[in-house]
Amino acid sequence: MTSRKLEKYELILDAALKVIAENGFHGSQISKIAKEAGVADGTIYLYFKNKEDILISLFQERLGNLVGMFHSSIKESSTAEDALRKVCEIHFTELENNVNLAYVTQIELRQSSLELRKAIGLVVKPYIQLIEHIVERGKTEGSFRKELDAKLTRLLIFGAMDEVVTSWLISGRKYSLSAQVDKTVEFFLKGLK
Repeated sequence: MTSRKLEKYELILDAALKVIAENGFHGSQISKIAKEAGVADGTIYLYFKNKEDILISLFQERLGNLVGMFHSSIKESSTAEDALRKVCEIHFTELENNVNLAYVTQIELRQSSLELRKAIGLVVKPYIQLIEHIVERGKTEGSFRKELDAKLTRLLIFGAMDEVVTSWLISGRKYSLSAQVDKTVEFFLKGLK
């Protein structure tokens, strides 16, 4: 994509994120997204097949960026415990700083069709695999119990972080999400050791 096309693509994704967070996926028409992006309705179709394609692309781009951040931070981590802390910290901090993304990933995903959830599940898979890698690393280092089932443990960790974010949103964001990192990681480590 040329830089101008990439800029418009990102503009549409940003607009979609805002519109979907405010109106829900089903209440977000292409025309609303186009208006928010400042483009003609037809322009949307130059970049996306339909509204579902926009949502999947949104997850691919935004979660892809998060996974990239996770990978970078993990390379700098000296231990699995440190890597787990960094993942939790990035997860909570990034979603706290981008409430629209938090709403779309936490609330809208659960209200989407099964087919759409499956497509988005493929986007989330690298994140879950990254958590599994941290668990395996901890087992190898000896900081996590050897008998841990890495595949189950990765889901428990991901699910717990997911629930903390969802509860924060449902509460009306009455407290700092990023302030929950220490207690969350402490809970994980007590179960992993």
